[in-house]
Order: sequence, then C-alpha cells, then structure tokens
Amino acid sequence: MRWQGRQGSSNIEDRRGVRYGRAGGIGIGTILLALVAMYFGQDPSVVLQGVQPSSPTAQEGPYQESAEEAQLREFIGVVLADTEETWGEIFRQAGGTYEQPKLVLFSGAVESACGFAQAAVGPFYCPGDRKVYIDLSFYQELQSRFGAPGDFAQAYVVAHEIGHHVQTLMGISERNMAARQRASEVEANALSVRQELQADCFAGIWAHNADRSRQLLEQGDIEEGLNAASAIGDDRLQKQGRGYVSPESFTHGSSEQRVRWFKRGFENGSVQACDTFAANSL
Repeated sequence: MRWQGRQGSSNIEDRRGVRYGRAGGIGIGTILLALVAMYFGQDPSVVLQGVQPSSPTAQEGPYQESAEEAQLREFIGVVLADTEETWGEIFRQAGGTYEQPKLVLFSGAVESACGFAQAAVGPFYCPGDRKVYIDLSFYQELQSRFGAPGDFAQAYVVAHEIGHHVQTLMGISERNMAARQRASEVEANALSVRQELQADCFAGIWAHNADRSRQLLEQGDIEEGLNAASAIGDDRLQKQGRGYVSPESFTHGSSEQRVRWFKRGFENGSVQACDTFAANSL
C-alpha cells in the first residue's frame, strides 16, 4: 500500500501502558470461545454476555514500543484516517453524518464497555462505546498462524472492524441482535454470518474508494486482502481446530463466502450491493 507520508487519524487511543492485576474472572473456556467466534470482530458481549468480571486492578505506566510497532501504529492510523474519509463521504452523499470511532491500542488485556477482554479474543468492535480494539501482537499471528502476510491484510482487519461500526450507525447491529435473541441457535448463527459477511463487504467498499479515489493500493494488495478473508473462514478455522466442519455452527461465514462478499464490495463500491440480509444465497 502507498501509505507512507499520509496523514494519520487523531482518533487513536493508546492504552498499551495499562496492565491488569487479575483476569477479571473470565475463564480459559470463555477466552477460547471468543478466540474462535470473534476473530475479525463481532461484538464481544455476544461471547462475554453474563460473565461478571471481578474488577481487575489496572496500573498504568510507560510503554516502550519497538520500531516495528511504531511503524505499525502509524500504518493503522493512516488506514483509519482513510476509512474516515471513505465513510464520511458515503454518509454525506446519503444526507447523514459519519460519527468517527476511536481505535484503542492495547497490550495483553483491555477493559471496554463490552467487558474485560484478553488479547486472545483478537481484534473486536464494541458497540457499547463505539470503539475498535486491537492488540498489535495479533498481526504477528495473522502472518504466522493464518498465513496472511502483507500490509493490506493488516488494513483489512481495521476495515472489517470499521464495517461493524458502520452497521451500528445504520441501526443494522441493533436490529440483528434483537432478531438473534428471538431465534434458535442455528438461526442466530445464520444471522451472525450475514452480519459478518456484510462487514467484509463494507471493507471491500473502503478498498474500492482507497483504490479509485486516492490510489493507495499497489499490485498484489487485493490478493493479500482476499487471502486474509479466506484464512479466517469458519470452515478453515474449524478444520484446523477440531478436524471437521459444522456449517450450522458458522458465525462468520466460510472462506469462500468471505472472499466473495469482500470482492463484491470492492467491485461495486456500493452500500446497496452489501445487503447480505436480503440475499437469497450467500
């Protein structure tokens, strides 16, 4: 990506110096559930719902970042700023105003309006405070565990989480949560898949605008994004984790579905093209 020299967002909240004395009462089973269900980020309260943390003690001190972390922080700031430009214009054209979210950098664990979470849950968006949360160490895992290297793969993570913020601003998240609460487990999972695929499509809309309007993308970038989308499909994660696949338990969509909807957003650049809830087939 051609990101060097571009202005970063001012909406970065750095909490990497905050350390927690206790794990907040959240057990390893809950963390593992969150790890499987929330990579690339659905509302973590879906998994953490009902868990009452025991007010972990927070201590704040200086954080010494490496040169690699500093560059990654700057990169994320540029990507966030570009999503602000993309969605700000889309909302203006629709007669609305885009509310810019904060992006919180943390290390190890973090307290959000959705509860206490450890880094194992991966990047997530919390609609309770309308913030995106990312531990930069996740990007090492993205490359080593998921085999998805490259700066655009990293940008896709941010763009997907911002997609969830857009869903919140549009009222989609609230409507879908209400529908899921009335549904059976299988039906609720299917609704979750539709929400996640729409966030992938919204990430594609950002990539469309970044490429067409500002020429941020370089050759091979889209392939990196598609590789990342494919790498975290439910079918691939389940196959790796337990050796078999259960489509009825999918919460994010298969690798093929995630790639398809990201491509749809990238090729069309239109919010209307991303209505996964109205689609007969995903």
